[in-house]
Amino acid sequence: MRQIISILLENETGALSRVVGLFSQRGYNIENITAAPTEDPSVTRITILTQSDKVELGRITKQLHKLVNVIRVYAQEDDSSGVVEREILFLKVQAIGHGVRAELKNLCDIFKAEIVDVTPEQYILQYVGASSDVDRFLKAVEDSADVIETVRSGVCGIFRGDHSLRV
Repeated sequence: MRQIISILLENETGALSRVVGLFSQRGYNIENITAAPTEDPSVTRITILTQSDKVELGRITKQLHKLVNVIRVYAQEDDSSGVVEREILFLKVQAIGHGVRAELKNLCDIFKAEIVDVTPEQYILQYVGASSDVDRFLKAVEDSADVIETVRSGVCGIFRGDHSLRV
């Protein structure tokens, strides 16, 4: 089952590597990870997406709490009702010919994506959305044009409702 884990930890050298090392030592796979300072520059927020069941998730969160630099940990099954998540996708595509360019412009309009760079032979497209929407946009573009390169940011998410991670 898809799990989203949010961690607040001290912004210290080696803190992120200890978190990643914990996953590696326990044999848990990290599907994607994002990290950035919070409103307090001495604290970093990490969002990790992993596949595990409730028992494994409990083990992971208990082990994370034991790490020295960890301030708070919150994990939730991704049922999409309790989490607002977004991911950024950049696509470099071959855009030669009026027909291909028109089709790419049409797809961007439909998906509310943007063309962020244009050269005589290529476009760079940007799309922001939930991971499943990013997958759909990527598939639609692949069906219409030659994709040269893709870059995905990984999930960045925040939990709905009263729950918040603060120092």
